Amino acid sequence: MSALQTPPRLKADTLRIIPLGGLGAIGRNMTAFEINGKILLVDCGVLFPEDSQPGVDLILPGLDYLDDRLDDVVALVLTHGHEDHIGGVPFLLRRRQDIALYGSKLTLAFVDGKLREHRLRDTAMYHEVVEADRIQLDEFGLEFFAVNHSIPDALAVAIKTAAGTVLHTGDFKMDQLPLDGRITDLRGFARLSLEGVDLLMADSTNADVPGFTAPERDVEPALERVFARSKRKLVVACFASHVHRVQQVMDLAVQYQRKVVYVGRSMVRNMTTAQELGFLKVPGGTLIELGQIDDYRDDQVLIISTGSQGEPLSALSRMANREHPNVQVGKGDTVLLASSLIPGNENAVYRVINGLTRIGVNVVHKGNAFVHTSGHASAGELLYTYNVVQPANALPIHGEARHLVANAELAKATGVPAERAIVAEDGDVIDMHGGIAKRVGRVDASYIFVDGSSVGDVTESSLTDRRILGEEGFISVIAAVDLRANSVVSGPDISARGFLEDPNVFDTLTEEVRAALVQALEEGVDDTHQLQQAVRRVVGRWVSKKYRSRPMIVPVVISI
Repeated sequence: MSALQTPPRLKADTLRIIPLGGLGAIGRNMTAFEINGKILLVDCGVLFPEDSQPGVDLILPGLDYLDDRLDDVVALVLTHGHEDHIGGVPFLLRRRQDIALYGSKLTLAFVDGKLREHRLRDTAMYHEVVEADRIQLDEFGLEFFAVNHSIPDALAVAIKTAAGTVLHTGDFKMDQLPLDGRITDLRGFARLSLEGVDLLMADSTNADVPGFTAPERDVEPALERVFARSKRKLVVACFASHVHRVQQVMDLAVQYQRKVVYVGRSMVRNMTTAQELGFLKVPGGTLIELGQIDDYRDDQVLIISTGSQGEPLSALSRMANREHPNVQVGKGDTVLLASSLIPGNENAVYRVINGLTRIGVNVVHKGNAFVHTSGHASAGELLYTYNVVQPANALPIHGEARHLVANAELAKATGVPAERAIVAEDGDVIDMHGGIAKRVGRVDASYIFVDGSSVGDVTESSLTDRRILGEEGFISVIAAVDLRANSVVSGPDISARGFLEDPNVFDTLTEEVRAALVQALEEGVDDTHQLQQAVRRVVGRWVSKKYRSRPMIVPVVISI
């Protein structure tokens, strides 16, 4: 990541675009748009941690950038209801509770459930919008467009300002036969193009995948084969917001005369909301409660579960570890992972697959059957979009570096000048004026870690300490010295956790540490911090030479 460079003062009628998340990783999507002293936010999602971030629950966008400007925020626009776009909303509203929220019916309903958990629901200011709506919010004219995605009710938004027009696609694809009949509004994009689009911010997730993304309907034959072959318990794991996929397996459950039970709090909450709003059709008598599973034979039940990304505390992970209190799976049962792998989650997912396979479960996943298709536009669809929209500038969003670069290459191939196809990073500042967008500086949009009830207190340094503790263990050394007598009066006592089990291995080290302390005292060292550093050096050399290991070393020297 490039160094911070303070951007210049924003000129009048110039639009400043700052990605606060979503560039370089799949998650924590958020962008700030500023013009004439007013700020519009689009999306506020979370990123889920990797194995190298132990103890972290969620990662937030660069909300700290907004702290001094919260009063200038006119609204937060939400493109759709996936966690990587709405999961950070409660943490933003903790900083200012009366920010107006604009989104579709389903999106706001999913947000409402999250705010209820955070006890922020009563102060939320919801504004429901639908495709073709046009509204004016201070300096920003907004127009909404229907887009097809792996969740219903997704929207793209055109942002019209004195500096020009930006089209933000949100997450989208061009499924021509969508399950809900709601296609991406290319006619609207084309009409907007005739008015002039100065900047296109397009979803990059599948920009390096040739051709077109397969329609959702194409996975139905593979799903049906799983149902036909499953003679015992059947578990389908998918994203808790993937209403389309749940509808498909719900329909198959009815066809194969299986009762359906939701497992996982987020699955229960989201599917209940989707059904209440009419986005999920559930025939009467199909759903049962978790506690009723034992009233039916294994071949009469379908379990729709969370945990498709291998989350350690999810329902599916607990099943794989035989720790779930209500659902036990074993030999002859089938688990279907009806989802794609989010980059970074591979190890966790394969850990669950291996755990299930080890206990005799037949695991069906995207790697061995066509049971999932992406919700994002592939290269062919993006080329089509660029040719329809004909933007003057392009700023690829939503993707890792390889996705953003691939998207920028597509933009250039369709005629966007190379210098105006901007591959940015989180925190880059892009100013647009007179039809030209260019990078002008950087601000801090670094990760904000959520650890339990702690937000932002976990640092990269503390994560490094956690990794060392988890991988190498630690050694503590405690000694008491008399600084006036230049002597060691107690210890050193050496103990370890996660390093070696036999305490006798430290016998020779104990004498080395004592000798080092005595030598330092005789040389006139009378500062306990310096004495602790001497202990750390001796222990570090001993461990490195003898065991080629790097445990955390915690020396404590007490002066008495």
